[in-house]
Amino acid sequence: MNRINQKLATDKKLLSIYFTAGYPAIDDTVKIIQDLEKSGVDMIEIGLPFSDPLADGPTIQDSSTAALKNGMTSKLLFEQLKDIRQSVSIPLIIMGYFNPMMQYGVEAFCAKCQEIGIDGLIIPDLPVAEYHEHYQETFEKYGLINVFLITPQTSEERIRFIDSVSNGFIYMVSSASVTGSTSGFGNTQEAYFDRIHAMNLNAPQIVGFGISDHKTFTQATKTTKGAIIGSAFIKHLTNHGADTIAHFIKGIR
Repeated sequence: MNRINQKLATDKKLLSIYFTAGYPAIDDTVKIIQDLEKSGVDMIEIGLPFSDPLADGPTIQDSSTAALKNGMTSKLLFEQLKDIRQSVSIPLIIMGYFNPMMQYGVEAFCAKCQEIGIDGLIIPDLPVAEYHEHYQETFEKYGLINVFLITPQTSEERIRFIDSVSNGFIYMVSSASVTGSTSGFGNTQEAYFDRIHAMNLNAPQIVGFGISDHKTFTQATKTTKGAIIGSAFIKHLTNHGADTIAHFIKGIR
């Protein structure tokens, strides 16, 4: 069973952390992953930096720009992660845009992910219909879960279709804005959480965007399986470096 599905099968509310590979420093990637696992994180999303990240807010955009300047590439990321399964056992997901994957070669990218022990991919700009028609067979061939995003504006028909082709979890974007642009959840978002919960989807939902502390984590996971923290963690790395990760994670649970 894929490590993601193993985590989803547990009773606990899951905490997933996103960070940008190659940030703050080019060689921080492996240490950050190891420290996150030691701190009790359930899953990790490794951001593959891209020059035009449409869904990302300023914080993650800035970290991507810095990582690219540091020299981060798909090839270098795979090289850094080649021995990661000797020290890390929790699910690892690469989150990135489709263009770098196409440049690398989609099947070659998937094969490399399987080789080093990546469990899934999140590709915000790969439409679900195109994935289903052209790439699903390849992803499944290499044991990769592809995670799709929904927003408050996603139609019920589209959500049902995403649910039908999902073999892991659905990334439930808390708002239609970019990452890092909200703080706390109001009645509108809570109504959205309740509406999706009432759909009784087959795939569990994990909420992202707007989660930064214990309060927002608790709000986001009231009716869902877990929550993803990205911008707040990147800000922590920017302000405090990669040596105080445990302190940040301790404040979330």
